[in-house]
Amino acid sequence: MKDTIESIVQECMAQDVSIGEWMLRREVDRSGSSREQIFGRMQERLHVMKQAVRDGLSDITETESRLSGGDACRMHQYNQNTAPLSGPVISTAMTAAMATSESNAKMGLIVATPTAGSAGILPGVMVSLQDNRGVDDDTLTMGLFAASAIGYVFANHAFISGAAGGCQAEIGSATAMAAGTITELQQGTPEQAAHATAMAMKSLLGLVCDPVAGLVEVPCVKRNVIGTSIAFSAADMALAGITSRIPCDEVIQTMHTIGRDMPGSLKETAEGGLAQTPTGKEAARRLYQRPCTL
Repeated sequence: MKDTIESIVQECMAQDVSIGEWMLRREVDRSGSSREQIFGRMQERLHVMKQAVRDGLSDITETESRLSGGDACRMHQYNQNTAPLSGPVISTAMTAAMATSESNAKMGLIVATPTAGSAGILPGVMVSLQDNRGVDDDTLTMGLFAASAIGYVFANHAFISGAAGGCQAEIGSATAMAAGTITELQQGTPEQAAHATAMAMKSLLGLVCDPVAGLVEVPCVKRNVIGTSIAFSAADMALAGITSRIPCDEVIQTMHTIGRDMPGSLKETAEGGLAQTPTGKEAARRLYQRPCTL
């Protein structure tokens, strides 16, 4: 198979470059655009991510469905007033991820990484690394190229759509992308980034897509939050020299197999899982049976 995680790592090692640098060079070769143009476009996406976090934190209103809204602000206040159990790096990422996801639920501008339903995880870790570790915008932008390379492999060898492969394809892929990116941004090797990617994905295999009332709010917003903590956990393990016993490409193939075998009721149809709990069904009834206000 072409452009697997293993092949990318091997090319990075042969060229003595990071995964992010490999992806940037690849885009230059394929697009015909200059390095500066492509880097600039990616940096624009970073700026959109950071703005989505700011928007989510400043808007404390509920969404139209009343299923989410205001929790990012609550998390931020908690972080300011106490010493979070997860520490500043993870708690900041959790807050930023929730802010992005709430902004998305209110139709704000976000960057799908790789989807709208999982768009909070990568911005969460980016904002946290900048706020807590002083990582500058240029370095974060290179991290987005690394995330893109990992996401590219998931998209071409498995799924990134909850409708196709369950939430493991959305939150799972996003968490795996973030784990590999964190590892690279913390001076890990491409091989370590691959192990982080694998360990993050392994922890989310089989995750179902069961949106209450068919909306990307419950349980999606809080899954974005949890994804950030998993990403940092996987990165820490990889940076410590811990390896995935199952190679990353085999983990991705396993995710594909599980998604293919998963029943349709658990793939973004709202016909199973949390969407079919008594509370989930009541939320859908309340939302769709109320009088139209248009």
